[in-house]
Amino acid sequence: MESKDVKQSKLPAEKFWKEIRKSILLIFVGGGIDTIGFIALFGFFTNHVTGNLVLAGASWVEGGDGIWIKLSAIPLFIITVALTKLFIDQRSRKKNKHQVIYNLFMAEAMFLTAFMAAGLYFSPFDNADSIYLALTAGLGLIALAIRNTSGKALMANFTPGTVMTGNTTAFGINITNYLRNKTPRNKQKLKHSTVNVLTFICGAFLGAYLYETLGFWSIAFFIPAVLRLAHLSINENFLPSEDD
Repeated sequence: MESKDVKQSKLPAEKFWKEIRKSILLIFVGGGIDTIGFIALFGFFTNHVTGNLVLAGASWVEGGDGIWIKLSAIPLFIITVALTKLFIDQRSRKKNKHQVIYNLFMAEAMFLTAFMAAGLYFSPFDNADSIYLALTAGLGLIALAIRNTSGKALMANFTPGTVMTGNTTAFGINITNYLRNKTPRNKQKLKHSTVNVLTFICGAFLGAYLYETLGFWSIAFFIPAVLRLAHLSINENFLPSEDD
């Protein structure tokens, strides 16, 4: 039997994991799916609209294929965001917020599955302007556009799990703050931001490795994380408080 001191020593680590596990799952999936899409779809970003704009601009100046697919990602992303927000507004009047989040995670999982199925059916892609590539890319983009919308509208207190520029900036700021003032609060913030950045890196590298090994079947390894988030979202304590 473990002593009381040993049990108590585990509590901080368990508490820390409970606090960050949802953000870790969100970030892990974001890193993995975006990397898979980039490798498989001629540099298409499934969750990074800015990247598609930059690559489209570079292709237009330097020459290259697939410009129309990257540019069409913008209106598709906006339409998906608008429809998702409409769904959130309508359902929030009838159901509690946790049920709405559950529905959105399930929708994300469904579109990720469709993304995988389309990739398996239509690949290998040998034409960057292919309509089949556009369809496959669009399904992946819709999945993560739903995630981005739910994150902004319903889970604003969560660490963003798709675009890491802000998280990396926060990591640098938290390093400076902790070195200047080593308070428990600054230490906790640094731990959180360190885990966020490392999780995205791990997701990205795992996504790349799995795609090179398994092709579009690699997406299947990230869908259970979304389903786990859907399961957790039913819990009334899923959303952090304003003070967290």
